[in-house]
Amino acid sequence: MPLDDRTTAVPADSAAGTALAGTTDADPTSTGTGTTRTGTTSTDTADAGSAFADTADAGAAPPAGAAPAGTADARAGTGSTWSALRPLLLRLHFYAGLLIAPLLLVAATSGLLYALSFQAEKIVYRHELQVPVGDRVLPLSAQVAAARAAHPDATVTAVWPSPEDGATTRVLMTGPAVEEGRSLAVFVDPYTADVRGALPSYGSSGALPLRTWLSEFHANLRLGEPGRLYSETAASWMWVVALGGLALWVGRRRTAGRALFLPGRGLTSRRRTLSWHGSVGLWAVAGLVALSATGLTWSRYAGENIDAIQTRLGGATPTVSAALDPAAAGPDAGHEGHGAGHHTAPTPEGPDIGIDRAVEAARDAGVAGRIAVTLPAEGQGYVIKETDTQYPVHLDAVALDPADGTVVDELRFADHPVLAKLTRFGIDAHMGVLFGLANQLVLAALMVALLLLVLWGYRMWWLRRPTKERRLSAGRPAPRGAWRRVPVTLLLPLAAATALVGWFVPLLGISLLVFLAVDLLLGRVARARTRTRPSA
Repeated sequence: MPLDDRTTAVPADSAAGTALAGTTDADPTSTGTGTTRTGTTSTDTADAGSAFADTADAGAAPPAGAAPAGTADARAGTGSTWSALRPLLLRLHFYAGLLIAPLLLVAATSGLLYALSFQAEKIVYRHELQVPVGDRVLPLSAQVAAARAAHPDATVTAVWPSPEDGATTRVLMTGPAVEEGRSLAVFVDPYTADVRGALPSYGSSGALPLRTWLSEFHANLRLGEPGRLYSETAASWMWVVALGGLALWVGRRRTAGRALFLPGRGLTSRRRTLSWHGSVGLWAVAGLVALSATGLTWSRYAGENIDAIQTRLGGATPTVSAALDPAAAGPDAGHEGHGAGHHTAPTPEGPDIGIDRAVEAARDAGVAGRIAVTLPAEGQGYVIKETDTQYPVHLDAVALDPADGTVVDELRFADHPVLAKLTRFGIDAHMGVLFGLANQLVLAALMVALLLLVLWGYRMWWLRRPTKERRLSAGRPAPRGAWRRVPVTLLLPLAAATALVGWFVPLLGISLLVFLAVDLLLGRVARARTRTRPSA
C-alpha cells in the first residue's frame, strides 16, 4: 500500500511500536480532536513517528474522566482556524524537534554547568577569593603596590576593592604573557597586602578559568567565531519550539483542568511521556522564551539587528566618558556581554591624586559599595563604577580628573533609557547574577527541564520509530499540504510575519528555508515512489 495513503488502517496493538502513516492520537486525558478511536485516520491527524508531535497511542482506551470517543472539539472542527493551524504547528514542531533538538541538548547541558559554576568557583578558588578577617583594611595603594611587586612585568589596569569582609582585592593587570581579551587578576589580602595568587580573569563579571571555560563552551563550543553559529541557531529556534509546543499542548481538548498543568495519572508508555513533556513544558515555557530572547542579544547576526533597533528607539546603553578633553570623547556603541569590561593599558602622565583619594572623591559623588576602579590612561581620567548587579542594582559611575579629583562625567543608572535597563536586567538574569544564588538555581532548573523535554521528545519518537520496512525514514510529521486549508486572510499575514522574523533572526530564516527545501525534496521522492509502486 502506498505510504502516502491517508486512510491507512492501523491495528489497535501496533500504535506504540510502529510508525505507520496517519495513526491518530489523543490527549492523555481525552480522546482526540474530532477523530474516532477506530485506528483509521484523516488528513487532520498527527504523525505517529513525530519526535515532538502532539500525539498519543492510537487504539488505547481513554482514561477515566475523558470525554466520550468520537466527540468533536469546537476548536478543532472542520474549517476552524485551529484545525487549519494545528497541522502546520505539528509539522514545524516535528522538524525542529528532530533537527534542532541536538543543539538545544548541548546548550542545555553547557548552560546547566555554567549556572552551577558560580558556586563551584567559590570552592575551587577559595584560597584566592577568601582570607581571614583582619583588624584594619590597608589603603588600596599599598595593595596595588604589592601586586606590582609580585608581577613587575605587568601593568595595572583596574582594581576591584574587597567587596565584603573576608574577601580579597583583585588587581587586574595586562602584559606580554596575558592572553588578549583577558586580564591577570592578582588577589591581594586587604588586611596584610599579602598576594594570595593570580589567575586569568574574563569579562565584566570577573569570571575565573573554570567559569570562563564553561562560558565559552556554552557560547561557541570553544571554536571561536564559527562556533557561535551553533548557539545562535539554538537561541533562534528555542522560542519557536517552546511557543509552538505551548500552543499544541493548550490547544488539546481535555475535561480535567489538572491535566493541563500536571502529568496525568495512570498513564503508561508514550502517553505518560507525552503528559510529562507537555506539563513540564508549560511550566518552563516563559523562562525558555526569555533565555532565547536574551541569548540572541549576544548573537552575531540577530544581535546586530537588535542593537540597531534599540539604538534607533533611543535605548542604547550609555557609557560614562573619561576623556579629559571633551572633544576627544567619541560615541561608544559597544554592547556589554560576557567579555565586556577590559581596557587598554594605562600610560598616565602628569599629576595624579592616587587611587585612594580617587575612591574617596567617587564616594563623595555617590558612587560607593561594590566598585571597580579603572586607572587613568593617556588622555583619560579615573573611571569608578558600581558593580552590584544583584537586584536592586547599583550601577552608577563617575569619571574623575586625576589631577585634582574633580568629576569629569557622571552617569546614573536611573537615567538609563528604559530599553537599556531592560537589556541590562535581561543579560544579568541570563548570566545568573541578577538575583544571586536564586537566579542560578532557576537557570539550572530551566536547563534540567530543557534536557528532559528533549529526551522525552526523542523517547516519544523512539516508541513510534520507523519499522524495518521503513528503515531509512525518520518518521513522518503531519501530512503535507496543510497550509492549503489555512484561510487566505490568515495565511498571508502569517507568511509576511514569518518572512519578517526570518529576516530579523537570519539563522532562523535560513534554517527554515533549508527545512522547506528538504521537505519539498522528500515529498517529490515520496510521490515518485508512490507512482512506481504497485498497489497492495
